[in-house]
Amino acid sequence: MDSPYAFPEELLSSVQESSTAIGSLKPLVLVACGSYSPPTFLHLRMFEMARDHARANGFAVVGGFLSPVNNGYSHKKLPPAEHRVAMCELACQDSDWIGVDSWEALGPVYRPTAQVLDHFNQEINIARGGVEVVITDEQTGERRVERRQARIMLLAGSDLILTMSEPGVWKERDLHHILGLYGAYIIERSESEIDQSIFHSSSVHSRTPLALYRDNIAFVQQLVRNDVSSTKIRLFLKKGLSVMYLLPTAVIAYINQVGLYRASDLSLSRQPSLRGPSSSLTAFEDAQAVGSRSGSRSGTPVPS
Repeated sequence: MDSPYAFPEELLSSVQESSTAIGSLKPLVLVACGSYSPPTFLHLRMFEMARDHARANGFAVVGGFLSPVNNGYSHKKLPPAEHRVAMCELACQDSDWIGVDSWEALGPVYRPTAQVLDHFNQEINIARGGVEVVITDEQTGERRVERRQARIMLLAGSDLILTMSEPGVWKERDLHHILGLYGAYIIERSESEIDQSIFHSSSVHSRTPLALYRDNIAFVQQLVRNDVSSTKIRLFLKKGLSVMYLLPTAVIAYINQVGLYRASDLSLSRQPSLRGPSSSLTAFEDAQAVGSRSGSRSGTPVPS
């Protein structure tokens, strides 16, 4: 990184509790790893859908983070990480709880998803002792503040679960680490029909991480179908088609300014990059890139 890394703790909110319901809310941080080439509205909608589900199940969502993949991830040609971080920052600028963590993207080496989740756990629960919880006494109105450990969970599309059941895509120890220690919020995708037998302890899959940690995986339905994908966006741009209302206007402006994803722009991903504003998957493709990071790269795949 060009400057010392600092975890964006300002993106974490506090939990508000009543003295009569102490411990009723479990702090939750959602982390979505991916290529974000480019980030779309569906990437952002995934966070909102997951938060709605989490709130209905006793969680207080205190933060949502996009974590763009490092340049060292060579699954496919990507614009330099600085561009993808800048686009993610622009995409999140109107959100009061979703932000970007650049540790993975701008670090010196590629990190698999398991290590990225460990990074968030280190920064939030170990280095900071958890998140702030404000407890208000209902009788006196007095407030006191304590720290509470936050649950860190991977956020991805249902494509991700399918890759986790495919031999050789993920390292099994990484799946045990991700699903056993952290868990995942999975947003359904219409084209990705999941065979529920992969989660059944009575099936041939009974010893797989998916079956062992089924209770750590939450599935969320898309009530309003959205199949926009980063792949489709790139194709539209290379053909000179409009992408308005498919991704944030500020991201479109950045793409046009820098000249990303044009048919004549194939060499750009190998040239020095411009830095975006300092304020900086389909969503589901990114989820695949989260999972395909194994193979010869000894990692776990990444969404696009």
